[in-house]
Amino acid sequence: MPSPRDLRRRIKSIRNTSQITKAMQMVAAAKMRKAQQAAVAGRPYASLMNEVLAEVTANAGDFSHPLTEVREIRKRAVIVVSTDKGLCGALNSNLLREAARFDKETTVYITAGRKASQFIARTKRQLAAEFTYKDAPLFGEARAISRFAQDLFTKGEVDAVDILFTNFISTLAQKPEVRTLLPVGEIKAVHAELEGTADGGKLLKGATEFLFEPGAEQVLGSLLPHYLNFQVYQILLEAKASEHSARMVAMKNATDNAQQLIKDLTLEYNKLRQANITKELLEITTAQMAMG
Repeated sequence: MPSPRDLRRRIKSIRNTSQITKAMQMVAAAKMRKAQQAAVAGRPYASLMNEVLAEVTANAGDFSHPLTEVREIRKRAVIVVSTDKGLCGALNSNLLREAARFDKETTVYITAGRKASQFIARTKRQLAAEFTYKDAPLFGEARAISRFAQDLFTKGEVDAVDILFTNFISTLAQKPEVRTLLPVGEIKAVHAELEGTADGGKLLKGATEFLFEPGAEQVLGSLLPHYLNFQVYQILLEAKASEHSARMVAMKNATDNAQQLIKDLTLEYNKLRQANITKELLEITTAQMAMG
């Protein structure tokens, strides 16, 4: 049975831990709000880009491009977007479980995030490149990832490129998703939504009429790489919002559990202390009766 001193030490230790988890919860909540705002800020640009792409595809005719070439899939590249740190619940576990479903022999991996790189090294899979991105993802970081994947595809080293990330559905729910990045099939709109509506939708021709120089095909050929870059950038924003929300929920649960454990231990400590006091009183009373 633990002594009162052991219980006091354990209560103090748990209280210190709960203060740390509470601070991490507040930090994650602040970062999550910033990630949401960053995703919302991309909406006007995404809307205008969609209008231009809709107009271009309507006037491009029979268009062909190296990024749209469909080939038999012998080798596949998968971009895995994970976190750099843990303490975010089952977010990375669910994501890497999906990454393990791909055939080890015919798949090469491009990682964004330290946890994905560690998983590839631990499972001895083929790693093509490793990238990092900040808490506030930059477009240049997304462009580097996208260009590397495009180079692998256009050089014929891989026949398809998928991207695996955690989609932000709500503060309490994040879902791992796999999307096809290359080859580019039907061009879809890139939505900058927050409540799980980041999936692509069919482009609708805008009301504004555009004039293209030198021609619609050349403009579409130039826009396709940028379209892919923006897709990767939006996915990085989604992944960061998922990470911070998952960490906030995990730290809140840890804080609540610590507070409940402190209550239980305090109750046990008070019972033990009361039992010791009662025992001492009985000893004193017994001694007085013996002397009388």
